[in-house]
Amino acid sequence: MDGETPFEALRALSARLRAPDGCPWDREQSLESLKTYIIEEAYEVVDAISDGDAPMIAAELGDLLFQIVFAAQIAAERGLFDIDDVCRGIGAKMVRRHPHVFGDVEVSGASEVVRNWEAIKAREKRAGGALAGVPRQLPALLKALRITEKAAAVGFDWERANDVVAKLEEEVAELKAEIVPGRAPGAAPPEGVREELGDVLFVMANLARQLGVDPEAALQAANEKFTRRFESMEHQAEQRGVTLAALDGQELEALWDRAKDAERHGSE
Repeated sequence: MDGETPFEALRALSARLRAPDGCPWDREQSLESLKTYIIEEAYEVVDAISDGDAPMIAAELGDLLFQIVFAAQIAAERGLFDIDDVCRGIGAKMVRRHPHVFGDVEVSGASEVVRNWEAIKAREKRAGGALAGVPRQLPALLKALRITEKAAAVGFDWERANDVVAKLEEEVAELKAEIVPGRAPGAAPPEGVREELGDVLFVMANLARQLGVDPEAALQAANEKFTRRFESMEHQAEQRGVTLAALDGQELEALWDRAKDAERHGSE
């Protein structure tokens, strides 16, 4: 329609797809069915940002935005809320949570902004305590980061990163004590192993926060590094006319070392 903004046009498109003579598949969707798509689109946005591909970032943001508008359309049909309510709600929240921008509060830096943000949230009426608002469905590593951030915002934190390292060493020692010598690979672990390993991973996320490192991004980088080196090993084996499965541990280690050396020399 003439005079529509791009956002208004997207909203109208969403309504048209849900109309009686719209798309049968879109008409069958519900807020529940959209959960997976919303998560997938958010991850695709993150992938595009990681790749630094501006046109792809714009495209993936569009996909995510459509899921938001579409979910709001379904909610509006059920009389719950509409996209205007969503926009008004988030706008009011951002103003309320940024008194240093829209009010007369002064801050010394980003860390004080975070503390103020959590303090304002705590004053807002909502169920739960300081950890409320951490999504249950977050990936476990990211969830651990968010939990420790919120705990730290109310003063429950280590003073130094080295203190967290000491805690990590303690947890690793407890994990070692639970590991049964001679256990066959793939065998079900003792119950204590699962718990202690979880403690190690949780402390690792806390250490990452203390060091100012995003643990999710750090682990993704490690995943990508391992994948590159492993694929290099496969290529080396293929050139020799063998598969990795046919090589013994010493030969595999030699291929790994060559893959590491090639990567280092390639970055010099």
